[in-house]
Amino acid sequence: MTSGHDCDVLVIGGGIVGLSTAYALTRAVPGTRVTVLEKEHGPARHQTGRNSGVIHSGVYYRPGSLKARFAVRGAAEMVKFCEEYGVAHAVTGKLIVATERDELPRLHALVQRGRENGIPVRELGPAQIGEYEPYVRGLAAIHVGTTGVADYASVARHLAEASGADIRYGAEVVQIDRRAERGVAVRTAAGDVVRGRVLVNCAGLHCDRIARLAGDDPGMRIVPFRGEYFELARPELVRGLVYPVPDPAFPFLGVHLTRGIDKSVHVGPNAVPALAREGYDWSTVRPRELGATLAWPGSWRIARRHWRYGAGELRRSVSRDAFTAAVRRLLPAVTADDLVPAPAGVRAQAVLRDGTLVDDFLIREAPRTVHVLNAPSPAATASLPIGREVARRALAALGSQAAGCELRT
Repeated sequence: MTSGHDCDVLVIGGGIVGLSTAYALTRAVPGTRVTVLEKEHGPARHQTGRNSGVIHSGVYYRPGSLKARFAVRGAAEMVKFCEEYGVAHAVTGKLIVATERDELPRLHALVQRGRENGIPVRELGPAQIGEYEPYVRGLAAIHVGTTGVADYASVARHLAEASGADIRYGAEVVQIDRRAERGVAVRTAAGDVVRGRVLVNCAGLHCDRIARLAGDDPGMRIVPFRGEYFELARPELVRGLVYPVPDPAFPFLGVHLTRGIDKSVHVGPNAVPALAREGYDWSTVRPRELGATLAWPGSWRIARRHWRYGAGELRRSVSRDAFTAAVRRLLPAVTADDLVPAPAGVRAQAVLRDGTLVDDFLIREAPRTVHVLNAPSPAATASLPIGREVARRALAALGSQAAGCELRT
């Protein structure tokens, strides 16, 4: 490394994917100098620290996809990581429950998909559902034993410490100067300049903006969807994790019930458009960000294509009774009074120009740069394999001559 560089690899984003990348880099090639820039004053302040904490099994994802491969592998690795570092976690298993007859074919398809992904799945009838969850009702279900829960914010903190990287919090990136023959220089809002040989973009909700700052057209935009949660006032109604059968047309899994590591039960999330990248409630509106979302052609194509689904999600957002009705499909004993508002999260969903919701993880490369452009759920589960894959590409960029200007998958 020449004296003009502060580090070998400069990572933007201190969520679980960025920190896992730093962790993987220093383990793959000891001595690699890694700097992580995170605009918040600590790790895991957004998607990582605001989800339901589920260690996903990989049962939902298309065989051969990055999500399927990395989630199955990542679930086992995450349990081992938590055990090694003393992070709170539990392998509880979960039920996916069909409550309507038209859901039965989709449930059976999940059984086949689980088997193709190498995941043990047990099929259950109505009476057997009660063996796992006495208060849950359904026509049929499957039990997935490898699902669990973990404290992902704690995982991120341990990744940060174990990586040995130079992690700088309160460092919002506002300018990027990339030169194929020299490397990358990044300026922060505080006026600091950090120079690296290779840039890794793990900026989550802002990854498309960072790509454009680097001079790349990512071919997608992040459209933020807020997921609203409640906490169950009677947690004794749920023993583990209970999910509905998802609609394969959407990357969202539907309102589900999750007993966390603290024994509380979270209910949710729904999926409604957020009015800002970090719009955790309806009162948070950032006109410039909202305007950019509305200016993206894909946003309008989603709205036209899926307006019925969106209308239902909006109704559940503004009506406690409507949200309760969705929960009662799985858990009939729940009343509106049982649902106590809990902090929301925002999903960074990549959307293509034609309105396609990007379903798989999306990692693209440019000269001296690796962009992680779509890493919503199950990215926390899959963070260790994702980090290794991003690190592999970054290390390859360190050893190659950067040329060309076009992103490549």
